[in-house]
Amino acid sequence: MGWFLLSLIPFLFYGILKTKKILHILQQNWYNDGNRYINWIKNNVKKVFYSFDALFVIFVLGLILPYKYLLILFIAFYVVSFVLLHKKSKLEQVKKPLVVTARIKRLIMTSLVFYAIAITVMCLTFDEKYVWLYYLGLGLTMYLQYIYLYLVNIVNKPIEKQVFYHFRRQAVKKLKSMSNMSVVGITGSYGKTSSKNILSDILNIKFNAFPTPKNFNTTYGMINTINNYLDKFNDIFIAEMGAFKVGEIQEICDLVRPKYGILTTIGTAHLESFGNRENIQKGKFELIESLPSDGVGVLNGDDPYQLNYQLKNNCKILWIGIDNKDVDFYAENIKLSNKGMEFDVKIKGDKTKYHFATRLLGRANIYNILSGIALGYYLGISMEDLYRGVKKVNSIEHRLELKKMGNINIIDDAYNSNPVGSKMALDVLNLMPGKKIIVTPGMIELGAEQYNLNFEFGTYIADICDEVILIGREQTKPIFDGLESKKYNKKHIHILQDVRKAFPLMRSLGDDETYVLLENDLPDIFNE
Repeated sequence: MGWFLLSLIPFLFYGILKTKKILHILQQNWYNDGNRYINWIKNNVKKVFYSFDALFVIFVLGLILPYKYLLILFIAFYVVSFVLLHKKSKLEQVKKPLVVTARIKRLIMTSLVFYAIAITVMCLTFDEKYVWLYYLGLGLTMYLQYIYLYLVNIVNKPIEKQVFYHFRRQAVKKLKSMSNMSVVGITGSYGKTSSKNILSDILNIKFNAFPTPKNFNTTYGMINTINNYLDKFNDIFIAEMGAFKVGEIQEICDLVRPKYGILTTIGTAHLESFGNRENIQKGKFELIESLPSDGVGVLNGDDPYQLNYQLKNNCKILWIGIDNKDVDFYAENIKLSNKGMEFDVKIKGDKTKYHFATRLLGRANIYNILSGIALGYYLGISMEDLYRGVKKVNSIEHRLELKKMGNINIIDDAYNSNPVGSKMALDVLNLMPGKKIIVTPGMIELGAEQYNLNFEFGTYIADICDEVILIGREQTKPIFDGLESKKYNKKHIHILQDVRKAFPLMRSLGDDETYVLLENDLPDIFNE
């Protein structure tokens, strides 16, 4: 039996490596919230099931092989499996590594407990003539590790629910002790993070405003923010609210009780998980409809999905717009350059034009700034202070952020791409002098519209870009088709499987003055 236990060492090493990879995927798919993990498995059958360890069936040879040869076969098999997976893992580009949270640790512990029970049973009933069956069972479990960890995640759900309620109670108690603090909720299909950061910079001219950090825009993220980041000196808490399905915004609102709300744009982001545009519209308006009667909502008068919605509460609404002048705050005389933007703001009932300047780029940021101006003005910030606040708004990381890399100017819009934002990013690129290059893997999570929207994206690219670098042949096929439909010169289309190879390529393609748009940076789970 000693040799049997020793033979499990390479199996366990391989298991650790494979489990780490799968937990990373599970974490990036929100622990299967909204069936994201299961849908990922359905969409990646080859990745999940076409692996070397599918050959575990060879252990049935133990029926005819002597015990010692079967031991050697098992050890050799998992040594080779480990080496192959390790080699593959080193080649993969990891943008956001696995975060070993308390939840991940609990999943690991539960997984190990089940393996320990199985191995203990094998040891207690050990018989050399059944070793082939032990190996076959272990091999099958490891081969189905994606499914195994999904089941472990289900087993842990009651524990996670208790952990969630414990920390939620803490967050509710803390918020009750901060009754003088106002909460602003921000949601929408696109531009939530930009709007949050812009509003924070504007409001901090007069108040002590605190925005949710990073991408803490789920209920779990909100609880974490409240318990670990908010303090008694904060006047305003700016809560970015994300959602994949109807009811999730409402769940966050029930926790933080916002008095003010900003709705950016309603579009097709997460169409696959929401099901249809009506559900997206309903889901986003959960924020505005949760506001109290003395609350204030800021809505976009250029967005038909906001204009046409029948609001089910009586809070005050401030409308903003650019094309629609029949709003409370609108921007006109917009001038864009590679240094930033300037524009005038008109307020309903006020004949004065207020001139603003920002280093930010893109039409969407005009809307985000208008939202900040509208709410700031309502909260009593003077126009002089609002001007200073807008002027000091910092560029937002990976959101049309201008960077310099040698002789190449980078327009970094790598955070997340959508049909509206990608078109706007191309408009920004079009303003720039010199050679224009785009690097993109395309847009994702657009459901049935994904092909058509990426195809359309390709047609826009054809009109603006001198060189096109596509990341992932399969993923970018619709963009390629869009380029082809515009008779774009194929010599200027470069298809890569690894985004890291794009940087030396863009340098070699660049001229004395070159602007490169990095449009979208897919999560690791979409790597081809």
